[in-house]
Amino acid sequence: MKKIVWITGAGSGIGAAMAQAFAGAGFGVALTGRTRDSLEKVAAALPEGAPSLIVPGDVTDRPGMATAASEIAAWGGGLHVLCNNAGLNIPKRRWEDLDWESWDKVFDINVTGALNVIAACLPVMRAQKDGIMIHTSSWAGRFHSAVGGVAYGASKHALSDLSASLNDQEGVNGIRSTALCPAEVATPLLTRRPGFDSARLPAMIQPEDMAETALYVANMNPNVAVHEIVLAPVRR
Repeated sequence: MKKIVWITGAGSGIGAAMAQAFAGAGFGVALTGRTRDSLEKVAAALPEGAPSLIVPGDVTDRPGMATAASEIAAWGGGLHVLCNNAGLNIPKRRWEDLDWESWDKVFDINVTGALNVIAACLPVMRAQKDGIMIHTSSWAGRFHSAVGGVAYGASKHALSDLSASLNDQEGVNGIRSTALCPAEVATPLLTRRPGFDSARLPAMIQPEDMAETALYVANMNPNVAVHEIVLAPVRR
């Protein structure tokens, strides 16, 4: 195996596309998501002979994520790239629709879950003096987005700052971090946006575009930290 990548939220959408791209580039791919069946389908679709490890789990399970990182590092002899991709948005997105239960879930997954996965990877990456963390943030994590919603936008702004803090503090340990900030990506998550028109999907950023961007970051000169990449569909 070339190197090992751990992808969270790997069962569909951007995560599944990242698995394909990294496996095609020779990486060993570790897949995490809440549903084993979806992870098995993603693994089965990888290029023939591509090494993969299925590690079901919920990013909100802090001890579980620490165990997963250790298992992955033992399997692959290291953990070189994290695609911190698990995320959630919800239908009630406006202050007038304030719903504490669903808003709390957004922060639990998009912020606390992301923190759990970062913290799980740090001991391994520090020990090997090498590591890249690639976080699926959002256009709404870079600019205010009314359609993204209050809770989602705040959570993704937090994730983008977590990425910046890693570059500030962990570069001395050989760790680099990138926040990917896409506008509309054609994923199942987007189709659940209130009032969304599915006819627009082909003109949007595709999951494969995100996967290619993540692979570009992973292959960057190790002396270069790509702090942030902002992507948007072409306005026509």
